[in-house]
Amino acid sequence: MYEDKELQEYRDLLETPTEFEEGFDWKTVVGAIFIGFLMMPGSMYLQLVIGTGIGPAARWVTIILFAELAKRSYSELKQQEIFLLYYMAGAALSTPFQGLLWNQYLVQSDAARMLGVTEFIPSWVAPAPESASLVERTFFHRDWLIPILLLVGTQIIQRIDQFGLGYALFRITSDVEKLPFPMAPVAALGTMALAESTEDKKKSWKWRVFSIGGVMGLAFGAIYVLLPTVSGLILMEPIRLIPIPWVELTGHTEGVLPAVATGIQLDLGLVFIGMVLPFWAVIGGLVGIIITIVANPILYKNGILTRWHPGMETVDTMFANNFDFYMSFSIGLGLAIAFVGIWHVLRSFGKQEGARGSLRDLFRPPPGRGDFNFWISIGIYVFSTISYVLLCLWLVPNFPWPFFIAYGFIYTPIVSYITARMEGIAGQFVSLPLVREISFIAGAKYFGYQGIEIWYAPIPIHNYGEATVNFRQIELTGTSIRGIIKSEIVVFPIVMTASLLFSQFIWRLAPIPSSAYPFAQEIWHLQALNTLLMQSSTLEGNAAFYQALNFVYVIAGLGLGVVTYAVLTLFGLPIMLVYGMVRGLGQTLPHAMFLEVAGALLGRFFFLKRYGAMWRQYAPVLLAGFSCGMGLTGMFAMGVTLILKSLGRLAY
Repeated sequence: MYEDKELQEYRDLLETPTEFEEGFDWKTVVGAIFIGFLMMPGSMYLQLVIGTGIGPAARWVTIILFAELAKRSYSELKQQEIFLLYYMAGAALSTPFQGLLWNQYLVQSDAARMLGVTEFIPSWVAPAPESASLVERTFFHRDWLIPILLLVGTQIIQRIDQFGLGYALFRITSDVEKLPFPMAPVAALGTMALAESTEDKKKSWKWRVFSIGGVMGLAFGAIYVLLPTVSGLILMEPIRLIPIPWVELTGHTEGVLPAVATGIQLDLGLVFIGMVLPFWAVIGGLVGIIITIVANPILYKNGILTRWHPGMETVDTMFANNFDFYMSFSIGLGLAIAFVGIWHVLRSFGKQEGARGSLRDLFRPPPGRGDFNFWISIGIYVFSTISYVLLCLWLVPNFPWPFFIAYGFIYTPIVSYITARMEGIAGQFVSLPLVREISFIAGAKYFGYQGIEIWYAPIPIHNYGEATVNFRQIELTGTSIRGIIKSEIVVFPIVMTASLLFSQFIWRLAPIPSSAYPFAQEIWHLQALNTLLMQSSTLEGNAAFYQALNFVYVIAGLGLGVVTYAVLTLFGLPIMLVYGMVRGLGQTLPHAMFLEVAGALLGRFFFLKRYGAMWRQYAPVLLAGFSCGMGLTGMFAMGVTLILKSLGRLAY
């Protein structure tokens, strides 16, 4: 990984600044309110309709709006103010109460009834199916009091927790070990690019590229989102010129490709995503899916994929294949990636690049960066972990408590440090698959636990390694950590209030999922089947999970992953290829890959040749503009829906 050319392109793009500013003022407060109450509902609506939210669009719109306001008031936005707006926009778009929308579906779902787990879902997750709150589709009911209070409590702990072990690991890996963090400059440069919206637009290429993407997003969004939404309010059936979420082809190809889910997702945004993602990661995903398309008919003919039968569409096909083979096989692939990551971390100790710092740097951070005492971060980590342990003991008293201690104080710090080093060296996230799940099953098999409450408890298994990249990004933009802390204090009540109100509004408009939310209607059933299949492993009797788990397939996945990585390394092929292949081989939905690959090929062989190295900067801005246009269309569709539905209610 040290010699990987793609990673070398990202290293040392930015020098660490010597001066820092907080950037926190009234503009950031107004920005948080703007995002929470204007952008969040559109994002939530799009997630349910087409499966993608506003994402970067909300950040761009906020920056552009406030930049225009600053110009007209004869002031300007500093780089740190822009970064805080960017940071808060991301935080404000998290929608905690959307998880409760999923919970209300899960407890009423056909999947729960099919697997026989409905009665085991605890009331602190969602009210029982016969609750009046589910019939009336409202969170403002006493049956939701405990789930809401529990959600708010865990959210408060999470907000505090991010300044705990994640910050401590940042101080160790960045200040002491001086690791390069190759992907942090990419993210930092992206936020710095937003500063150009405060310049003269005639001189800013970013504004022109962003505008082109924005117009394309508005045009496509009008057909893809707005037309079905508005026509559905007026007519008996919505008009969909482009099928949502995809064109189903499985029934047409089952004779030639048995047990293969086929189709195409006609979302233009996938083309732009393919242009931005690392080229070899996209190609690796394509290779993995091609292997799957070839392998599934062979597995079917050899009696491995036994649950598939002609007539099944995408969702049923993928669940049947997952049950028969791919759940176990994916576990092996995940283990292979984890072992490769750990091997690289161990290898890295003897190949440290550049000058290392010393332990003194742990207690002498750069002046002005807004750091707080290292031991305070350790105290935050201990406090948050103990809080999670106590919550788990209260919610799941019959699960063996030593597991909770081991999760929080043994496994979490080890895997977090491994990930922090992997992020610092190669920009890759390390995850050990199924540690949580296997420990739950062990608790059921060897310690007498029976039930599924443990799957919903806030257990203290976390990987704080990724947080080190966020702190490095904050540092590279010259933003003081104190400004980040202040913004978190401001944004939290806004997020919680807006998330609750708009989750309630969207749920009252129509049942979720339903034809009004086509993506959720198509995908949530598959997600529920896969989720509850795993949860059935801790129930008494011959649970469906044990029927699906096959250790021979796990070993096969592990062996294939390790061999693939070894071959790629031997021939000097890009590291990103193996991560893409694992994604493709892991039975991910193949329908989006066609347009994603088209975007990658267009970017690599047309736009890169035409615009040269600048294309790498154009592509993310073009994607942000397209997302902005789609997001604005979604917000408009959401507004029209709310107004017309409200008028309908008032009329009667």
